[in-house]
Amino acid sequence: PLEMSAKKPVPFLRQVISVRKKVHRDPRFDDLSGEYKPEIFMKTYSFLDSIKKQEKEMVQKQLKKCRNVEQKEKLQQLLNRMTQQEQAQKKQQKLRERELSLKRQQRELAKQGKKPFFLKKSEKRKLELAEKYAELKRSGKLESFLSKKRKRNAIKDKRHLPSQKNL
Repeated sequence: PLEMSAKKPVPFLRQVISVRKKVHRDPRFDDLSGEYKPEIFMKTYSFLDSIKKQEKEMVQKQLKKCRNVEQKEKLQQLLNRMTQQEQAQKKQQKLRERELSLKRQQRELAKQGKKPFFLKKSEKRKLELAEKYAELKRSGKLESFLSKKRKRNAIKDKRHLPSQKNL
């Protein structure tokens, strides 16, 4: 490049080539990416479930072969995390299905000419709890679940009671 003296003043009207600034866009918040629909997302990326399953099996095999205590602990944590993610995904899916069924029922009632009735959050929670109890009853784990819940509540109640020292 041509060397220029720093002593000379810069001309007032100099030629500057404008460089276009790159516009970075985040697909999560951009309208160009479209609207997020969980059903479509799950259908599109359903192949990931099979890959995750294979990875989980591979981790289980490694865990059986492993002799190192630290490595075994890390693999166990990884396996636990994988199972928890799987359970959370199933729970989310059940929740979505339940909401879709409620929407379908509302549409049917609207077609019949009845006024739509939307459940409150508390009522949804009650329905979810009733479903959970029914599932526990079917699997035969209801009694153990209730006993644990009683113990937890008893501990909470003891915390709120005044201690013996204060009396």
